[in-house]
Amino acid sequence: MLHRLLSRRSRLYTEMVTSEAVIRGDRTRLLGFDEREHPVALQLGGSEPARLAEAARIGADFGYDEINLNVGCPSDRVQSGRFGACLMAEPELVGDCIASIRAAISLPVTIKCRLGIDDQDPQQALRALIAAGKRAGARIFIIHARKAWLKGLSPKENREVPPLDYALVHAVKAENPELTIVLNGGLTDLDQAEAQLAHVDGVMFGRAAYQNPELLATVDARFFGEPSSDLETALEQWCSYVASQLSTGVPLQAMTRHMLGLFAGQPGARLFRRQLSEQAPKAGAGLEVLRTALAFVHSPHRAVA
Repeated sequence: MLHRLLSRRSRLYTEMVTSEAVIRGDRTRLLGFDEREHPVALQLGGSEPARLAEAARIGADFGYDEINLNVGCPSDRVQSGRFGACLMAEPELVGDCIASIRAAISLPVTIKCRLGIDDQDPQQALRALIAAGKRAGARIFIIHARKAWLKGLSPKENREVPPLDYALVHAVKAENPELTIVLNGGLTDLDQAEAQLAHVDGVMFGRAAYQNPELLATVDARFFGEPSSDLETALEQWCSYVASQLSTGVPLQAMTRHMLGLFAGQPGARLFRRQLSEQAPKAGAGLEVLRTALAFVHSPHRAVA
């Protein structure tokens, strides 16, 4: 919700949710979102076509705008469940999963993947994955431009250690002009994003947008020809949203932990983070904790507090 208030046009993606969690779990908690968050995509993890189709139908009923199949997460839990990045080794299964999902829903069905895993040749692995997805009807591929090493690197290291290969992603786009190719991985600012748009159709920010949410505040003006979001107005709306969620029993920390990256390097930012880190987790913490934190940050944001 915070990211949506900062950019009206960016497409937002959920964290990966397994198909089994969607089918068996608390759907309102796992899938619920505010109507103002559109457009928003549900990212699913799994490897059983029929179960993924069932989870996708549930996601569609919840109102998501896109279903995204994760073929890139390298965590141990994902590997043990035969989904995520390990599916890079089974492109035909990925194709079966995509075909099954597409048969179940009318929403766009997209793939997020890596260049390959372990000892795979990225030149071959990525092209095989895209070919299988394309045969199944996928037309949008979000490519994290790194291999994933399932043996020897932690999930955190897999986000940083394997070298980036943007050129391979560019080549795949040139070979498949009819596909929408979105580049992910290693991008830290909008200048880098704009440079990549000379070669691909879109860019995805992960950690950069999370660690520095203000990055999104100028996206609409720079890439969509619309006015930039006003940070003060966005924060006023965020406070109203937090208040409404608090009234339903959502803990304050569940919301404020996602805004600790705001104001990085600005006067008062350290006190802002300390206030939220120390006070928001306390039982009964309310909106006044957030308002006090915002008051530490210098003008023009002081008015929000």
